[in-house]
Amino acid sequence: MPTTRADGAAPPDSTDLTRLRRAAADCTGCGLHRDATQTVFGEGPRRADILVAGEQPGDQEDKQGKPFVGPAGRLLDTALAEAGFERDALYLTNAVKHFKFTERGKRRIHEKPSRTEVVACRPWLVAELRAVRPRLVLLLGATAAQSVYGSSFRLTRHRGEPLAPPDDLAGLFDAAVVTVHPSSVLRAPDREAARAEFVADLEAARAV
Repeated sequence: MPTTRADGAAPPDSTDLTRLRRAAADCTGCGLHRDATQTVFGEGPRRADILVAGEQPGDQEDKQGKPFVGPAGRLLDTALAEAGFERDALYLTNAVKHFKFTERGKRRIHEKPSRTEVVACRPWLVAELRAVRPRLVLLLGATAAQSVYGSSFRLTRHRGEPLAPPDDLAGLFDAAVVTVHPSSVLRAPDREAARAEFVADLEAARAV
């Protein structure tokens, strides 16, 4: 949970998103800040009804400092529109705020955050939930889902279902829906089928 001060590892006790974003820029709560270009904090309306959380920034997000602006973000945009959402009305963020990667030649290849890194960054996601107070949280991918519901949570068992908040987040949002991360759709052997299932999950979330 958030502490009462920003000490490079934990967010200040504030619901001011501007203050939280500035504090997050100096976060040294785990080692990911050493190699990432910058912290990628959430963006969107102060009182958005829906908060969308993915896993972590990708290469383009790390360079631009904005969430969901790479290939997965573009797919998310079209899928959201097809499901009846307006991106500008959503608050978009990630469970982990720094890009974790391995270098392969000139490319930076995404690497899954460790449980320690997810736990270290969780207070920032909780601070965003406390500030935005969304009605619905849409969790994209297992990392985002486990950041909220714990390491034992299995996305495949609960995909597309409306879920109540965990006890420690009660009152910060009304319900959550989990689905895959759009990057997994891009990697799927049958991309059209995977995309159709993803859009169906988004439509289920809209119904909630």
